[in-house]
Amino acid sequence: MSIYQDHRDAYLQRLAELGAAAVIPTASEKTRNHDCTYRFRPHSDFWYLTGFAEPGSVLVLLPNGTGEEDSPRTVLFLRERDRLKEIWNGRRLGLERAPDELGVDEARLIDDLWEVLPQLLKGYASIVYRTGEEEDRDRHMLDVTNRLRSMARGGIVGPAALVDPAPSLHEQRLIKSDGEIEIMRRAATITAEAHTAAMAATAPGRNEAEIEALIEYTFRMRGSTGPAYTSIVAGGANACILHYVENDMVMNDGDLLLVDAGAEVEYYASDVTRTWPIGGTFNAEQRAVYQVVLEAQLAAIEHCRPGNTFIGVHDAALEKLVEGLVELGLLKGSVDTLIEEHAYDRFYMHKTGHWLGLDVHDQGAYSVDGSSRKLQAGMVTTVEPGLYIAEDDETVEARWRGIGVRIEDDILITKEGHENLTASIPKTIEEVEAACAQSELSRVG
Repeated sequence: MSIYQDHRDAYLQRLAELGAAAVIPTASEKTRNHDCTYRFRPHSDFWYLTGFAEPGSVLVLLPNGTGEEDSPRTVLFLRERDRLKEIWNGRRLGLERAPDELGVDEARLIDDLWEVLPQLLKGYASIVYRTGEEEDRDRHMLDVTNRLRSMARGGIVGPAALVDPAPSLHEQRLIKSDGEIEIMRRAATITAEAHTAAMAATAPGRNEAEIEALIEYTFRMRGSTGPAYTSIVAGGANACILHYVENDMVMNDGDLLLVDAGAEVEYYASDVTRTWPIGGTFNAEQRAVYQVVLEAQLAAIEHCRPGNTFIGVHDAALEKLVEGLVELGLLKGSVDTLIEEHAYDRFYMHKTGHWLGLDVHDQGAYSVDGSSRKLQAGMVTTVEPGLYIAEDDETVEARWRGIGVRIEDDILITKEGHENLTASIPKTIEEVEAACAQSELSRVG
């Protein structure tokens, strides 16, 4: 049995508890320009439940069967085989093969979806369906629910609501299975190779684009589908732009390079940031800022244990960052007061992590009943403190300006504590400088 069938079975049980059916579409193909489309990526919810990567597909989950049968049913609507279209646009699985290949109970033609759906959804009090993603599809779903409600005089219970998948499916996605964790380990391994290769290839006079190209080449060569998000390759003061993605400037000796890039494997993400010296050696100010961020990250990772809170990870990092800013003379005052007054905001303006999985910023609530969520085994979170000193910040000495440092790893919460999935990537100052000194010839085997 595949992990996707396991996911479906678990979710059908949850739907039965809710008295709900679910309609889970995949993504649509998106136009890049004129008549060209972006490379297709399935919707994460749909992939989680099917492992199927064709556009034009919708999964319907029916915990009470289809009316004629009492057992839970999974019905996949998809495209039929079409020889001419397959010649032009790629192979299709087709209706005949889908049940055996994917483990679904039934396959039906996608063109029949809106006509058949009201019959399948009869008798359910609610339907799990995410609105707001595609206007035309939403109109069809509203029409389906209205048709079902109009059957009330005939004794048919119509759905009272369309329910967002966040409280049910997304909470299930938050806790990773052993199979999912193995995929994420593969993504982490590929990401580690790419970052290490990039350190060796970085040199003054090269362009940020060259490093981006090397990283993404390594991803694809090692079996990844590509980057899990748009890579950030930020030299010098560009590192102080949190989502810098132009990646097109020449790298200068004496500057740092911040790289935030992660491989995607079977649509599961890795998300890693490392910062290293373009010339191979940190100067005194860079070294001092880097060490503060590193100590903050290590303190935050240590907090990643079952029973501790998610916000506690941030708080552990923040305390170390503010202590370090005071020691460096970049802030003045007591640490507690500086934290309370958010005096650090101009140097550290983001949280310390986020859930990781099929989405880079993965699904799942961060608070429960108004309190920060407690960490549980099977969760994966990033831990990514940073310090960013703007190049035009005249409140600090010139020697500090333009330094941006972020260090990020992917942390699996285990029963005993945690596992750093990306621990093999050089991180201490000594490890980073040694990796930068490696011959470029050794960057990819």
